[in-house]
Amino acid sequence: MNENPCTQLRHDFPIFEVSLDDQPLCYLDSAATTQKPHQVIQAVKEFYQSQNANVHRGLHTLSEQATIAYEAVRGKIAQFLNVQSREIVWTSGATASLNLIAYGLSERLNEGDVILLSPLEHHANIIPWQLAAQRTGARIELLPVDTQGILQLKQAKALIASLKPKVLSVCHASNALGNINDVAALIGSCKKLDTITVIDGAQSLLHLRPDLQQLDCDFYVFSAHKALGPTGLGGLYGRYELLNALPVYQSGGEMIDTVSFTGTTFRPAPEKFEPGTPNIAGVIGFGAALEYLMALEHDSLFQHEQALYRTLVEQLSDIDGIRIWGDTTHNVGTISFSYKKEHHYDLATLLNTHGIAVRSGHHCTQPLMAHLGIEGTIRVSLAFYNNHQDICRFIAALKDTISLLEE
Repeated sequence: MNENPCTQLRHDFPIFEVSLDDQPLCYLDSAATTQKPHQVIQAVKEFYQSQNANVHRGLHTLSEQATIAYEAVRGKIAQFLNVQSREIVWTSGATASLNLIAYGLSERLNEGDVILLSPLEHHANIIPWQLAAQRTGARIELLPVDTQGILQLKQAKALIASLKPKVLSVCHASNALGNINDVAALIGSCKKLDTITVIDGAQSLLHLRPDLQQLDCDFYVFSAHKALGPTGLGGLYGRYELLNALPVYQSGGEMIDTVSFTGTTFRPAPEKFEPGTPNIAGVIGFGAALEYLMALEHDSLFQHEQALYRTLVEQLSDIDGIRIWGDTTHNVGTISFSYKKEHHYDLATLLNTHGIAVRSGHHCTQPLMAHLGIEGTIRVSLAFYNNHQDICRFIAALKDTISLLEE
């Protein structure tokens, strides 16, 4: 894809009109949260300004309109992922989705059962499974990852065959390193063993736009704010028979069928997992984000991101003392690096004085950093609204920062 189409799309994002310390913003932290186009901001504003009402609970016009709009977005994300609407549950984010799944699958776990994770996982895909293991007596095992932070697929498939795990839960793409894991191959190995497969799609929804029918996983989780949508919203896909079989996770209004002081019955999935008043404005805003993305050619956007990423890798590799971690061949556009023995915090702080927004630290992957033998990294994460000028500004600022640190 040439530069011009994405340059035009960049104008849809008002944040790029902002100056920080009299410098234009150079935003390179999209793995943390993506920026929002005008369409999303306007959709949220219009809902509160002229459509605000609770859903599912009123016969008046505003409530009916809000309910129709709200449920239509469930259909949009189902279309986006190529699944059924009834297989989509709204949550507050990927973290909440993983907690719901881990809690629910605990009923299927027994002492000695294996929950298979990888060292690449975000804390949100580790801790819920640790708690599930504590409740059930199951044990956690890890897929093999090399000293660079790359999943070793051949050994991983052999380990799956050997351990016969009850659950496999892995990230589609690493939030810390950007690696794209071959989850389709892992899922294929698990299908032979009736292993339940859970895919953390927080970093893949935007960049890879997966077809879940082809991927054939049992569960997939996502966060709206990492795909141009509002914060505080996410969801999960679950193969319906498995999803509906999960126990109620949280309780309250809306998800019930009948309530009395002698007992309560619940509605089927997805409703039984959505108690209380939902994030209606967030869902409406996410619907606008999905419409925006579905109107664009995904392959062109991905090619643009990959071209920027390759340029970034090449220019960073030319700087003496830089070490890049992870898989630079199969990557969603996130690069994690360290510079000699300089602390990542110092680098990020100085880069910020140039208007460069990057992430520093362990990126909620402390076990991964321990596996790599480091405390943390500088993380640069791209999206299609970035351009080559962002890369040039970042590299120039990084060189200035290094010079300052070495004076």
